[in-house]
Amino acid sequence: MDLNGRPDPPTEAGEKETLVAFLDFHRATLRWKCEGLTPKQLGTALLAPSRLTLHGLIRHLTEVEVGWFVGTFTNEPVVYAYTSPDNPDADWNDLNPAAYADDLRRYDEAVDRARAAIADLDPDFIGEDEGKRFTLRWVLAHMIEEYARHNGHADLLREHLDGATGE
Repeated sequence: MDLNGRPDPPTEAGEKETLVAFLDFHRATLRWKCEGLTPKQLGTALLAPSRLTLHGLIRHLTEVEVGWFVGTFTNEPVVYAYTSPDNPDADWNDLNPAAYADDLRRYDEAVDRARAAIADLDPDFIGEDEGKRFTLRWVLAHMIEEYARHNGHADLLREHLDGATGE
């Protein structure tokens, strides 16, 4: 673990273990960027005209975890917590500061479901989503990219909110 409680990815591990470890590092980074802020701060958009917020990032990545891992690698129906065909941006909109703790719990549950969905799969396992085929390797790499991009956003938001900086 590093000084911020994030897991250090192993330097000598197999492909899947390495990819999952880097994804877990990024998951922990997002949580770290949100720690210690009030629900109001977490829901404050600071980079006009964007409506991007830390609370919205938690909700968005909840949907992304479920969509990619559960949707691609299980036979379970994908039920999104926020978005729908009629409101595809609901993860960013209609934030309720009082619901942040519940939204963070949903995020943690989505991560747990994602981990369970891929626990027994090899990196070359092929899943399907909306008629497209993806290897687990590709989805893990994509999710690392997704988190890395959004953690950059989270870093800027956090610095603007209270001056805190860091990786």
